Amino acid sequence: MADQLSSSIAFGLKLSRRVSYGKQASFSSVPKALMMERTPESLLPKAPMVYAEILNPAIVDNPDIPSYQPHVYGICEPPALIPLHMHGIEMEVDCYLDTAFITISGTWRVHCVIANKTCDCRIAIPMGEQGSILGVKVRTTRRSFYTQLVTTGETYDTKNMENAKDGCLLKHQIYTLRVSQVDGGSSLHVKVRWSQKMVYENGQFCFCVPFSFQTYVIPVESSITKGEKISLNMKAGVGTHELQHGDDELVFSYEAEVLSFSNHDFFFSYSVCSSDISGGLLLQAPSLHDVDQREMFCFTLFPGSDSRRKVFRKVIIFVVDISASMHGGPIESIKTALLEAISNLDPMDSFNIIAFNESTALFSLSMERATHEIIEKADEWISTNLIPKGGTNMILPVNQAIEMVAKTGDSVPLIFLITDGVVADERDICNDVKKHLLDKGLNCPHISTFGICSYCNHYFLNVLAQIGRGYHDAAYDIDSIIFRMQRLFHNAFSLILTNIKIDALEHIDELELHPFRIPDLSTGCPVIVSGRYSGIFPESVKVSGILADLSSFVIDVKAQKAKEIPLDKVVARRQIDTLTCQIWLSESKHLEEKVAKMSLQTGIPSEYASMILVQTDQGKQSSSPVRVQEVGMGIGFGDLTATNKGLSPGSEELKLHESKLMKAASNIQERLVDRCCCMCFIQACSQVNDRCTIAFTQLCTGLAYFQCLSCCCDICDTCEQYYG
Repeated sequence: MADQLSSSIAFGLKLSRRVSYGKQASFSSVPKALMMERTPESLLPKAPMVYAEILNPAIVDNPDIPSYQPHVYGICEPPALIPLHMHGIEMEVDCYLDTAFITISGTWRVHCVIANKTCDCRIAIPMGEQGSILGVKVRTTRRSFYTQLVTTGETYDTKNMENAKDGCLLKHQIYTLRVSQVDGGSSLHVKVRWSQKMVYENGQFCFCVPFSFQTYVIPVESSITKGEKISLNMKAGVGTHELQHGDDELVFSYEAEVLSFSNHDFFFSYSVCSSDISGGLLLQAPSLHDVDQREMFCFTLFPGSDSRRKVFRKVIIFVVDISASMHGGPIESIKTALLEAISNLDPMDSFNIIAFNESTALFSLSMERATHEIIEKADEWISTNLIPKGGTNMILPVNQAIEMVAKTGDSVPLIFLITDGVVADERDICNDVKKHLLDKGLNCPHISTFGICSYCNHYFLNVLAQIGRGYHDAAYDIDSIIFRMQRLFHNAFSLILTNIKIDALEHIDELELHPFRIPDLSTGCPVIVSGRYSGIFPESVKVSGILADLSSFVIDVKAQKAKEIPLDKVVARRQIDTLTCQIWLSESKHLEEKVAKMSLQTGIPSEYASMILVQTDQGKQSSSPVRVQEVGMGIGFGDLTATNKGLSPGSEELKLHESKLMKAASNIQERLVDRCCCMCFIQACSQVNDRCTIAFTQLCTGLAYFQCLSCCCDICDTCEQYYG
């Protein structure tokens, strides 16, 4: 889907050469600026963008200064995407604990469609880590649109639901949405709100908002005022963060008229000032409209900045899926990340590798020390044994790994499960692992999981990681596998505190914990646990655990009221995800209803609440839903059929543009219909029989007299080769 977006933008940039700006800009100089970057990745949006979707290239022209344009026959299939000119952009960021809420407001103009025509416009919003769309509002000359959450199965007007898949996520981080029938020359006012997680690195929480605008969004007319505004509000909440003048609140604001918009992403970070392990505890009462009237709490435990702190000796088993679907990019990326992780182990650390499809293959029958010789053998074994083939049987290798690390002495054994598929007995696996791991003390394995793309069941992998007090991460596109696996390995390899307990939680009524087991603390990942409870929370709690030198660790953490922090919204994503994991495991209808209500209350999409786009015509009081955003709002529970077929991740990816014409066309028609220029049309004729070729060539020669080919030269690289 991302590749299709890139190709549509590339063609849109070529098509935009038809737009003439009169004396305000040289016609020949504009396309050169537009086409400086041509790689598919470089064309993906790196900031909020709006594109004109062009089906009929004949409508492309300057709405203010109509120019002579040779007529173009045919249609663009899929539609070309021409980036619209941006007249102003505002960004407001609110940061609380480990979550950032971003609001973007911008104005774009349909500068490339003649005034008496309309086109659809596609909004693209790139988001940061674990981004989740909270709402979109769009206002045009004739109508306005806004998103709304509805529970799954809720009845609504379906008379205009033919565009039900217009909202989707590309690579799980670029949200796109289409609005229909926008007048040429008119403006779109767009407001988008989303949340994203702040990443913890080197003692700092940091986040990055894509905010790098390409030069082709800058209006050519020099008289147009272009505004840029950024504001940030930061509330640390727990009083352990290093902010301006030592306060727990920071406010930053910037506003200016600019000649060109930002070409850098917006990056922000703040550090935890304590060098030792420290904690914080926030309490908050529910609002009157909260569906859950129990009290809320959020507990944080930070590893501190002491880089000399001892970590647990590593005893590691990598459990790697080598079923047929892993061939190509996934398995090669896993090999690279796996070998690097093993190479970074100390000689006193030990490891093993279990590869599985229908059966299992072990690197060694016992744990091996990470000596230079053993690592070389592992490198050779990885190359010859991690060959994708066959189906998927997950329960056998997981049980083998648990049995193999049952006796490890003074260390916390680590198990990493890496897969791209789903299996039918996942609930049995979770229940078996729970029996093996609960109440096993220090030697209880620490299980981390890694899911690749959307065919695997990420909720199963998340449940397994919570049972094993580990971490879960995922790569929703193949290009990010290596980076995200390396980050997962780094966090899990640097454990400094295990068996963490909070004494007060054992005496609280109706406790609900998110996640449902407290994970271990590593130098690369703080512990953040939230929940609901009834009764009275003590003013101070004792937090205990076991350090890497096997000594006991105890600190007192004082509770604070969460003043001016919307704790319900900050912890909502974590709460919804944890409850959805429990729904999957227990198949509870009651919890489904609860999560659906929470989604409607907090505005956060879930597996049980879908997003619709409501359209309102200007001057009318009534509203009606025009399309449902069924794609990308939830990650789903995996695809067993795709796994059984051995389909590679992304092999059945949904298309950004669904073409009714292409579905109905024959193979020959498919080669001809999607060509909007005559030269490409002639080249397509070379693939049909001689008589058809002669007829089509004569037709195109006749069209050339109407200057059709001169337009082709402006928008088609192939034509440029022939006509200079």
